[in-house]
Amino acid sequence: MSHLVVLTGAGVSAESGIRTFRDGDGLWENHRIEDVATPEAWHRDPETVLAFYDERRRQVRAAQPNAAHMALAALENEGFRVSIVTQNIDDLHERAGSRSVLHLHGEILKARSSADPRLIYRLADDEDIRPGDHCDRGSQLRPHVVWFGETVPLYGTACDVVADADLVLVVGTSLAVAPASALVNEAEWHVPRILVDPAAEEVAPRGVTTMATSATEGVSRLADYWRQHRRLELPDFLAD
Repeated sequence: MSHLVVLTGAGVSAESGIRTFRDGDGLWENHRIEDVATPEAWHRDPETVLAFYDERRRQVRAAQPNAAHMALAALENEGFRVSIVTQNIDDLHERAGSRSVLHLHGEILKARSSADPRLIYRLADDEDIRPGDHCDRGSQLRPHVVWFGETVPLYGTACDVVADADLVLVVGTSLAVAPASALVNEAEWHVPRILVDPAAEEVAPRGVTTMATSATEGVSRLADYWRQHRRLELPDFLAD
Protein backbone atom coordinates (compact mmCIF):
# COMPACT_ATOMS: atom_id res chain seq x y z
CA MET A 1 0.00 0.00 0.00
CA SER A 2 1.29 3.48 -0.88
CA HIS A 3 2.57 5.43 2.10
CA LEU A 4 1.71 9.10 2.68
CA VAL A 5 4.09 10.82 5.09
CA VAL A 6 2.93 14.20 6.35
CA LEU A 7 5.30 16.69 7.98
CA THR A 8 3.32 19.28 9.93
CA GLY A 9 4.37 22.47 11.64
CA ALA A 10 3.05 25.46 13.55
CA GLY A 11 0.89 26.70 10.68
CA VAL A 12 -1.47 23.76 11.15
CA SER A 13 -1.96 24.39 14.87
CA ALA A 14 -2.24 28.14 14.31
CA GLU A 15 -5.41 27.56 12.30
CA SER A 16 -6.89 26.01 15.46
CA GLY A 17 -6.04 29.16 17.40
CA ILE A 18 -2.84 27.96 19.05
CA ARG A 19 -0.42 30.86 19.12
CA THR A 20 3.24 30.37 18.25
CA PHE A 21 6.32 32.54 18.43
CA ARG A 22 6.66 35.14 15.69
CA ASP A 23 9.70 34.66 13.52
CA GLY A 24 10.00 38.38 12.85
CA ASP A 25 10.76 39.60 16.37
CA GLY A 26 11.79 36.35 18.04
CA LEU A 27 9.13 36.65 20.74
CA TRP A 28 6.73 33.96 21.92
CA GLU A 29 3.76 35.37 23.84
CA ASN A 30 5.93 38.40 24.71
CA HIS A 31 8.73 36.19 25.99
CA ARG A 32 12.15 35.81 24.48
CA ILE A 33 12.80 32.25 23.38
CA GLU A 34 15.99 32.30 25.43
CA ASP A 35 13.96 32.97 28.58
CA VAL A 36 11.41 30.16 28.30
CA ALA A 37 12.48 27.51 25.80
CA THR A 38 16.12 26.64 26.45
CA PRO A 39 17.92 24.45 29.01
CA GLU A 40 19.63 27.59 30.30
CA ALA A 41 16.26 29.22 31.01
CA TRP A 42 15.16 26.11 32.91
CA HIS A 43 18.24 26.12 35.11
CA ARG A 44 18.03 29.87 35.66
CA ASP A 45 14.31 30.29 36.34
CA PRO A 46 12.28 27.06 36.31
CA GLU A 47 9.21 28.75 37.81
CA THR A 48 8.89 31.10 34.82
CA VAL A 49 9.39 28.24 32.38
CA LEU A 50 6.74 26.11 34.10
CA ALA A 51 4.26 29.00 34.15
CA PHE A 52 4.87 29.66 30.47
CA TYR A 53 4.16 26.05 29.49
CA ASP A 54 1.16 25.87 31.82
CA GLU A 55 -0.41 28.65 29.75
CA ARG A 56 0.54 26.94 26.48
CA ARG A 57 -1.06 23.76 27.82
CA ARG A 58 -4.30 25.58 28.59
CA GLN A 59 -4.38 26.90 25.02
CA VAL A 60 -3.94 23.39 23.65
CA ARG A 61 -6.70 21.95 25.82
CA ALA A 62 -9.10 24.68 24.69
CA ALA A 63 -8.29 24.24 20.99
CA GLN A 64 -10.07 21.87 18.61
CA PRO A 65 -8.77 19.97 15.57
CA ASN A 66 -9.36 21.86 12.34
CA ALA A 67 -10.24 20.70 8.83
CA ALA A 68 -6.61 19.81 8.05
CA HIS A 69 -6.34 17.51 11.07
CA MET A 70 -9.70 15.95 10.25
CA ALA A 71 -8.89 15.41 6.57
CA LEU A 72 -5.68 13.52 7.39
CA ALA A 73 -7.48 11.33 9.92
CA ALA A 74 -10.26 10.65 7.40
CA LEU A 75 -7.73 9.43 4.83
CA GLU A 76 -6.37 6.96 7.35
CA ASN A 77 -9.86 5.82 8.31
CA GLU A 78 -10.65 5.14 4.66
CA GLY A 79 -7.72 2.77 4.29
CA PHE A 80 -4.84 5.00 3.27
CA ARG A 81 -1.52 4.42 5.00
CA VAL A 82 -0.75 7.76 6.65
CA SER A 83 2.17 8.60 8.95
CA ILE A 84 2.42 12.04 10.53
CA VAL A 85 5.70 13.54 11.70
CA THR A 86 4.86 16.76 13.50
CA GLN A 87 6.93 19.56 14.94
CA ASN A 88 3.89 20.55 17.02
CA ILE A 89 3.67 19.66 20.69
CA ASP A 90 -0.15 19.61 20.87
CA ASP A 91 -2.41 16.56 20.55
CA LEU A 92 -4.74 17.83 17.82
CA HIS A 93 -3.74 15.14 15.30
CA GLU A 94 -4.58 12.44 17.83
CA ARG A 95 -7.87 14.05 18.81
CA ALA A 96 -8.83 14.19 15.14
CA GLY A 97 -8.32 10.43 14.97
CA SER A 98 -4.84 9.97 13.49
CA ARG A 99 -3.13 6.91 14.92
CA SER A 100 0.43 7.11 13.58
CA VAL A 101 1.82 10.38 14.92
CA LEU A 102 5.47 11.02 15.78
CA HIS A 103 6.07 14.16 17.85
CA LEU A 104 9.50 15.37 16.84
CA HIS A 105 9.63 18.11 19.49
CA GLY A 106 7.77 16.37 22.30
CA GLU A 107 4.28 16.57 23.77
CA ILE A 108 3.07 19.37 26.00
CA LEU A 109 0.45 17.17 27.69
CA LYS A 110 3.22 15.04 29.16
CA ALA A 111 5.88 15.67 31.79
CA ARG A 112 9.25 14.06 32.15
CA SER A 113 12.00 13.79 34.69
CA SER A 114 14.63 16.52 34.59
CA ALA A 115 17.20 13.85 35.52
CA ASP A 116 16.13 10.84 33.44
CA PRO A 117 14.44 11.56 30.07
CA ARG A 118 13.13 7.99 29.98
CA LEU A 119 10.71 8.76 32.82
CA ILE A 120 7.70 10.25 31.04
CA TYR A 121 4.26 10.85 32.56
CA ARG A 122 0.94 11.75 30.94
CA LEU A 123 -0.73 14.66 32.71
CA ALA A 124 -4.36 14.47 33.79
CA ASP A 125 -6.92 16.53 31.89
CA ASP A 126 -6.58 19.61 34.11
CA GLU A 127 -3.11 18.96 35.51
CA ASP A 128 -0.14 21.29 35.21
CA ILE A 129 3.46 20.95 36.40
CA ARG A 130 4.33 22.80 39.59
CA PRO A 131 7.58 23.41 41.41
CA GLY A 132 8.01 20.45 43.73
CA ASP A 133 6.35 17.92 41.40
CA HIS A 134 8.87 15.10 41.27
CA CYS A 135 9.50 12.00 39.18
CA ASP A 136 9.89 8.54 40.69
CA ARG A 137 13.58 9.27 41.24
CA GLY A 138 12.88 12.47 43.16
CA SER A 139 13.85 14.99 40.47
CA GLN A 140 11.72 17.94 39.41
CA LEU A 141 9.35 17.28 36.52
CA ARG A 142 9.72 19.43 33.40
CA PRO A 143 7.67 19.77 30.21
CA HIS A 144 8.16 16.84 27.83
CA VAL A 145 9.32 19.09 25.00
CA VAL A 146 12.55 19.58 23.10
CA TRP A 147 13.99 23.00 23.83
CA PHE A 148 16.22 25.04 21.57
CA GLY A 149 19.75 23.74 21.94
CA GLU A 150 18.69 20.20 22.86
CA THR A 151 19.07 17.15 20.66
CA VAL A 152 15.97 15.70 18.98
CA PRO A 153 15.78 12.09 20.23
CA LEU A 154 13.25 10.91 17.63
CA TYR A 155 15.00 12.43 14.63
CA GLY A 156 16.44 9.11 13.47
CA THR A 157 13.03 7.48 13.70
CA ALA A 158 11.52 10.35 11.72
CA CYS A 159 14.17 9.89 9.01
CA ASP A 160 13.22 6.23 8.71
CA VAL A 161 9.54 7.12 8.35
CA VAL A 162 10.21 9.68 5.61
CA ALA A 163 12.56 7.30 3.79
CA ASP A 164 9.64 4.88 3.43
CA ALA A 165 7.31 7.47 1.86
CA ASP A 166 5.65 7.21 -1.54
CA LEU A 167 4.52 10.83 -1.26
CA VAL A 168 5.60 13.53 1.20
CA LEU A 169 3.20 16.29 2.19
CA VAL A 170 4.62 19.25 4.14
CA VAL A 171 2.03 21.47 5.81
CA GLY A 172 2.33 24.66 7.82
CA THR A 173 6.11 24.76 8.01
CA SER A 174 8.94 26.00 5.86
CA LEU A 175 11.17 23.35 7.48
CA ALA A 176 13.60 26.13 8.29
CA VAL A 177 14.57 24.85 11.76
CA ALA A 178 17.32 22.24 11.93
CA PRO A 179 17.38 19.30 12.10
CA ALA A 180 13.79 19.04 10.82
CA SER A 181 14.75 21.11 7.79
CA ALA A 182 16.59 18.12 6.33
CA LEU A 183 13.76 15.64 6.80
CA VAL A 184 12.14 16.18 3.42
CA ASN A 185 15.38 15.10 1.76
CA GLU A 186 15.22 11.67 3.41
CA ALA A 187 12.63 10.53 0.87
CA GLU A 188 13.77 8.75 -2.28
CA TRP A 189 14.66 11.19 -5.07
CA HIS A 190 11.67 10.22 -7.22
CA VAL A 191 9.07 10.65 -4.46
CA PRO A 192 6.71 13.62 -5.01
CA ARG A 193 6.90 16.35 -2.38
CA ILE A 194 4.14 18.90 -1.84
CA LEU A 195 4.38 21.99 0.38
CA VAL A 196 1.13 23.56 1.57
CA ASP A 197 1.72 26.98 3.09
CA PRO A 198 0.54 30.53 2.32
CA ALA A 199 4.18 31.43 1.57
CA ALA A 200 4.99 28.14 -0.15
CA GLU A 201 6.33 29.68 -3.35
CA GLU A 202 8.83 31.80 -1.40
CA VAL A 203 10.13 29.11 0.97
CA ALA A 204 9.88 25.81 -0.92
CA PRO A 205 13.13 23.90 -1.38
CA ARG A 206 14.11 22.94 -4.90
CA GLY A 207 12.10 20.07 -6.34
CA VAL A 208 9.09 20.61 -4.07
CA THR A 209 5.67 21.25 -5.61
CA THR A 210 3.96 24.22 -3.99
CA MET A 211 0.38 24.90 -2.97
CA ALA A 212 0.19 28.48 -1.70
CA THR A 213 -2.85 28.32 0.56
CA SER A 214 -3.87 27.64 4.15
CA ALA A 215 -3.45 24.25 5.78
CA THR A 216 -7.19 23.69 6.09
CA GLU A 217 -7.92 24.54 2.46
CA GLY A 218 -4.89 22.80 0.97
CA VAL A 219 -5.04 19.55 2.92
CA SER A 220 -8.80 19.25 2.48
CA ARG A 221 -8.48 19.65 -1.29
CA LEU A 222 -5.65 17.14 -1.55
CA ALA A 223 -7.43 14.60 0.65
CA ASP A 224 -10.60 14.91 -1.44
CA TYR A 225 -8.58 14.29 -4.60
CA TRP A 226 -6.86 11.21 -3.21
CA ARG A 227 -10.11 9.76 -1.88
CA GLN A 228 -11.83 10.27 -5.23
CA HIS A 229 -8.97 8.66 -7.17
CA ARG A 230 -8.30 5.98 -4.52
CA ARG A 231 -4.54 6.36 -4.87
CA LEU A 232 -1.68 8.63 -3.89
CA GLU A 233 -0.29 10.72 -6.72
CA LEU A 234 0.62 14.28 -7.56
CA PRO A 235 -2.79 15.82 -8.34
CA ASP A 236 -3.34 17.01 -11.87
CA PHE A 237 -4.20 20.50 -10.61
CA LEU A 238 -0.61 20.74 -9.28
CA ALA A 239 1.22 18.91 -12.05
CA ASP A 240 3.34 20.98 -14.42
